[in-house]
Amino acid sequence: MLGATTLTAGFLLTGLPGASADQVRDGQWANEYFGTTKVQSITKGDNTIVALIDDGVDDTHPDLSGQILPGFDPGGQGREKASGDSHGTSMAADIAAHGHGDGAGVLGLAPGVKILPIYKGGSGGRDAIPEGVKWAVDHGAKVINISQGARSTNSAMADAVDYALQHDVLIVASTGNDGAAVDYPANVPGVLAVGAVDKNRKIWSDSNYGPEVMLTAPGVEIVSAGSCGGSAYCLSSGTSDATAFVSAAAALVRAKFPKLTAGQVANRLVKSAQQPSGAAGGKLPDSHYGYGILRPYEALTMDIPAGPGQGPLAKAASGSGSGSTAGSSTTDPGTSPSGPGLGDPGAAPELNQPSQSTTPLILGAIGGAVVLLVVIIAIVVANSRRRNRSQSMPGQPGGPAPYGAPQGWPPAQQSPYGQQPGAPQYGQQPPPGYPQQPPTGYQNPYQGQ
Repeated sequence: MLGATTLTAGFLLTGLPGASADQVRDGQWANEYFGTTKVQSITKGDNTIVALIDDGVDDTHPDLSGQILPGFDPGGQGREKASGDSHGTSMAADIAAHGHGDGAGVLGLAPGVKILPIYKGGSGGRDAIPEGVKWAVDHGAKVINISQGARSTNSAMADAVDYALQHDVLIVASTGNDGAAVDYPANVPGVLAVGAVDKNRKIWSDSNYGPEVMLTAPGVEIVSAGSCGGSAYCLSSGTSDATAFVSAAAALVRAKFPKLTAGQVANRLVKSAQQPSGAAGGKLPDSHYGYGILRPYEALTMDIPAGPGQGPLAKAASGSGSGSTAGSSTTDPGTSPSGPGLGDPGAAPELNQPSQSTTPLILGAIGGAVVLLVVIIAIVVANSRRRNRSQSMPGQPGGPAPYGAPQGWPPAQQSPYGQQPGAPQYGQQPPPGYPQQPPTGYQNPYQGQ
């Protein structure tokens, strides 16, 4: 049986000196691509609940204050809010962060949305994603984001997907990050599977692919919230962030068009997607891009017939009918895979790492940075390719100033948490923003309409 390995995103490079919190906002290139200001002039997703099945959300982060609802940990340990990892916090911020102060901090695509945090694992490290899906449905979620995945499967997921669709709830999941076949649970019929593209609208080389892929979205060098190496912000790459953006867009559509079914929401996202230039033979769906690249503004404004209730979603497979969530196993991120894989009832806990690696790089004096860099390089070489590549970042002491830095770099260190002196701070602004989009209006009807 295949061992379970969940999606991982790039290394989170934090503790870089000198940048202010508004540079974090400037570094969110995906907001420029989405045209977030235009999108939010139509709706911010108010009164819509997005469930986040992940490794917990830090509801004390200033960019997420007031956005996080009471959640659920199937293991009864309260890990829906504090699990020691920042992946869930970053996903929540991609969706619903409102920033803080005057244009500072992370701004999510749908800041009117409320996040319902659900921990991914149960007692004994078992996979509790199917159980989490049903709990989310019963507690008001209209969209469920699962930026998690594994090679092995859990037969209970088919019943959970069917339950969600019967109750008009859309499930969005990430395809995976090793350039191979689409992972569980994104490969379960009825789930909207999402891959990642870079700033040039090209498929990310590690984005998993196959006939299940329905949409792609920005997922490379994404700045988001999270406690990474003591900093308040993180930088990562992976299909996790892309999935969170699609979930946010789905919530926006649900807020503006509340009478649409989950399948009809997926239909608007699909019909408004940008046709990928790299699609094989121009035929859609493409195994890498699906029906195209997410365009939230067009999804909210284009004249798109509602279509059939199922939309482009595959019909949910018939499960065991028991509704049981026993079977697969997950553990906290940061350890090495071992033991039987997901889907083995009663198996020993198996590592399920989320879609972001949480290996921080805290830069101090040049000598210390060199030593840390050597250690990090050794870790990178040893890690499997399922971990996405870390990115080289400027701004080290004695090195060149990061992109967009003012004259006289570096400035005094500032903190997003109330400007506390000496606190570590995200300090790298990614390269210039995304290129202008081509003219809108492309319609890509899915098969069987």
